[in-house]
Amino acid sequence: MIRALVRDAAGQAHEIEAIIDTGFNGSLTLPPALIAALALPWRTRGSAILANGTEDEFDIYAATLIWDGIPRPILIESVDTAPLVGMALLYGYDVRIQAIDGGLMTLEALPKMDQSRPA
Repeated sequence: MIRALVRDAAGQAHEIEAIIDTGFNGSLTLPPALIAALALPWRTRGSAILANGTEDEFDIYAATLIWDGIPRPILIESVDTAPLVGMALLYGYDVRIQAIDGGLMTLEALPKMDQSRPA
């Protein structure tokens, strides 16, 4: 689990807990009820192929996430599951997971080199 702060439409920060999903290439998903409570502005619709091979459509909203202490504009996908953190947020970080009950997870920024995403 990762804890992060998401700003609502009025700029107030709200703590969320999200599960790391290395199979998700976006930034963050939130359930529709939480997106509505935060009054996030709608941007567009998107689609994705799920792990079971089916295609699903979803709404995409704009938000500001406080990530590693820095406000970061992101797009949030509306998905009716527990919040998920995807690889777009984890890019440029070293993620270590102790794969045992009660194991620790550490997240550390990699040295600032050229961290532009590959084409």
